[in-house]
Amino acid sequence: MPEIHQVFAKIEDSRDDIIVLQKELTKRVALGPDNGGTGEHEKAAYLKEKLAAMKPQFFEEIKAPDERAQDGYRPNLVAKWEGRKDLPTIWVLSHMDIVPPGDLALWQSDPYQVVVAGDRIIGRGVEDNQHGIISSYLALKAILESGEGPERPVGLVLVADEETGSKYGLDYVLKNHKGFFKSDDLIIVPDGGNSEGTMIEVAEKSMLWLKVTVTGRQCHGSTPDRGRNSLYGAARLIVDLQELKKVFGEADPLFRPPTSTFEPTKMEANVPNINTIPGRDVFYMDCRILPTYQVEEILDFVRARAKNVAKELDLSIEVEPVYRQPAADPTASDAPVVKALARAIKSVKGLEAAPMGIGGGTVAAFFRQAGLSAAVWLTEQDTPHQPNEYCLISNIISDAKVFACLYLDAYGEE
Repeated sequence: MPEIHQVFAKIEDSRDDIIVLQKELTKRVALGPDNGGTGEHEKAAYLKEKLAAMKPQFFEEIKAPDERAQDGYRPNLVAKWEGRKDLPTIWVLSHMDIVPPGDLALWQSDPYQVVVAGDRIIGRGVEDNQHGIISSYLALKAILESGEGPERPVGLVLVADEETGSKYGLDYVLKNHKGFFKSDDLIIVPDGGNSEGTMIEVAEKSMLWLKVTVTGRQCHGSTPDRGRNSLYGAARLIVDLQELKKVFGEADPLFRPPTSTFEPTKMEANVPNINTIPGRDVFYMDCRILPTYQVEEILDFVRARAKNVAKELDLSIEVEPVYRQPAADPTASDAPVVKALARAIKSVKGLEAAPMGIGGGTVAAFFRQAGLSAAVWLTEQDTPHQPNEYCLISNIISDAKVFACLYLDAYGEE
C-alpha cells in the first residue's frame, strides 16, 4: 500500500522530532500531589497545543477536582479524529504523570534534563509513559501530513494520576464520561510490554498497597528496657510476612511473574538521631495478587501476623490499606483489539505476538472493570521507575509504525 509506505517514511525520519518531544516533556515535571508535586498542568498545556495543532474534530480537557493540585484540578485530555470509514474507534490512552527520580546519587545525569546517547534517550518519564505518548502521536501526525487522514476514527487520551491510583485520571474520566468509549472500540494502553514488542497484556493481578504503623515507646538508646522499639517490631513483621509467598504461592503461567508478589517498599523516617530508640515506625507493602486469591484473604493474613508480633513485643500495630484494586476480568485473547495489534506487530516487526498477564497494574484495569476490552502493549526496555530510566528511539519509531497500521487499518499481507 503506497499510503502506508509514505507514512512509514515520515515516521522513520522523525528522530529529531522524538528528541525534541522527549526534552520538552521531561523538563515539564508532572508529579502528582501524592508524589510531592502539583500535578500535570505544564505537561498537559504543552501536549494540548500539540494535539490542537492537528485539528481534531473533538477535543476536551476534563478537569478532575483535586484541591491539593495547582488550580484545584488534575488535567485529562481527550482528542478524536474522524476516519474515512465508519469503523470502531482506535483509542490510545497514555498517562502524563511520572514517579519521583528517587536517590539522585544513583542517576548519572539530571533526571529532568534528557541525555541522548546514540539510540538511547535517558531521563525520568522517557519510557513511562512518554514513549507511548510520542509513538501514538507521531503515527497520527504522519498520517495527517500525508493528506488522507486515518482510515478509522482515532482517539488519543492523555490522563493524570496513573502513578498513584487514577482517582483523578482514567477512573474519573470513565465515571463522568464513559460515553466516549463504545463496546466495540479498540482500546490500547501503551504502558507495558517486552523488549521485542511481542507481549500483548490482557490480564493483571489484583493490587493491594498497605500502610503498616508500628507504635511502641521512645526512649534513650542506652536504656532500651525503658522503651519498646518500634523499628525492631517493624523489622520482625517484615520478615514474618515473607510467609505470604508460601501461603499464597500458586502459580499461573499466563502471568509474568507467574506468582503473586508481596514486597515491603517505602519506610517513613522515624527519629533523627542515632541514640534514640524509636517509638513509631511506618512502612508500606506492595502486593500484586493472582486472581486466584481474594484481596481480603491477604489483608486478613497480614493483620493476623501483625497481631501476633504486636502481642509478643508489647507493641501496637495498625494495618491500613491505602490502595486496593481487585483484578478485573481479562480481555479475551481473541478480542478484536488483540487480533488487530497482533496483525500490526507482525506486519511491522515480522514477529508473532502473544497475549499475556502481568504483575504490574495499569489503567487498562479500569477499562476492563467498565466492561471495555483493552490491551496493554509497548516495546520497552523495562526501565520505568529505575534510576537512569531510558527508552530507545528505534523502539518509538517501530511502535509508531504499529500504531500507523492500526489507524490506517492496513496490515500488509496476512
